[in-house]
Amino acid sequence: MKTGTQVIHLAGGCFWGLEKYMAMIPGVLEVESGYANGKTDFPTYEEVCSGQTGYAETVRVVYDPSTIELGRILELYFDAIDPHALNRQGFDVGTQYRTGIYYDSEADGEVSRHAVAALAERSRKPVAVEVLPIRNYYRAEEYHQKYLNKHPGGYCHIGRETFNKLKKAVEQR
Repeated sequence: MKTGTQVIHLAGGCFWGLEKYMAMIPGVLEVESGYANGKTDFPTYEEVCSGQTGYAETVRVVYDPSTIELGRILELYFDAIDPHALNRQGFDVGTQYRTGIYYDSEADGEVSRHAVAALAERSRKPVAVEVLPIRNYYRAEEYHQKYLNKHPGGYCHIGRETFNKLKKAVEQR
């Protein structure tokens, strides 16, 4: 990891779409699909899908804080997910598809909690996004990495209009 960069782990349903979405954001340097905050070592996709491991499908986001702040990343993240859905995104249902922000510094935890509280206040609906320290993270199998780039017509719970909205916002920068 490059010096001066920061990391945040974001769970938002199936990691294929969120990985592609996060990679489009200027200032995001690396994205990787994986599994976070579970209770076994070296989980496989099949084990995570069983719902027995406690892992969430998660995207590890490495970013340059001199280009983009964590608060802005979280605003864009909230645009890509349904923050009110508990243990589901789109057609994907189960605890492995929960939404969550997993941080490795208390400063990032504070920013994350504030962002979720502000979202809850604006929406006046309960927010299901958990905010927790990152306890563990394992990279997902290679076939999951950049899946939608390899399979452009592959399943994605994030709608085309959401990708287009982000693309337009990036172009207007």
